[in-house]
Amino acid sequence: MQFDEVFLGRRSIRGYKSDPVPKALIKEVLKLAMRSPSSMNTQPWNFTVVTGEPLDLIRAGNTERNLAGVPHSREFRIGQPFAGEHRDRQVGVAKQLFAAMNIAREDKDGRQDWVLRGFRQFDAPVCVIITYDRVLADSDDTAFDCGAVTTALVNAAWSRGLGAVINSQGIMQSPVVREHAKIADDQVIMKAVALGWPDHSFPANAVISERKSVEDASTFLGFDE
Repeated sequence: MQFDEVFLGRRSIRGYKSDPVPKALIKEVLKLAMRSPSSMNTQPWNFTVVTGEPLDLIRAGNTERNLAGVPHSREFRIGQPFAGEHRDRQVGVAKQLFAAMNIAREDKDGRQDWVLRGFRQFDAPVCVIITYDRVLADSDDTAFDCGAVTTALVNAAWSRGLGAVINSQGIMQSPVVREHAKIADDQVIMKAVALGWPDHSFPANAVISERKSVEDASTFLGFDE
């Protein structure tokens, strides 16, 4: 694919085929992603790629704890709930997804099942867990750099025909993830990325989230009109 095709065509994939993804292809995607810039070349990121039984155990543990009402134990801070225009965008994409999936506002079971899909990494055959070196945890540059490499990862995956979605729900129950993915104590769990072959019959996969305009997001100074 050309650069523009990747960036303009990519979308978050929330429904996957069960077909396995070759380890060599995942390595290729990671190699591309790791060309991302980082502050003073620190490269704070690490990846734990999980499939098969370990991933099934994470899915089961996440779901069980969620249904039992166990509070989240996310290691990367969440901050305050969204409000104002940020909340409006969050609600906007949720409305798009629920409409695509035909989940009515009063359909509590349907909405809960949708939430649980996130805790199951959207039933993708692969989960990539992004962690960063704990020794750098006080640096905001570290989170910035890991965000950059994660964005590069999903775009690199798309360029190879794979779908992905950046997923916080999959790492909300960090003890489960840390146990079954064997995450070392010197790592902070930041994000998960569900990865696999897109199921094009899954309605939510056709959703393209709305974007701010360049005019709304940008200020230009010193330019001749």
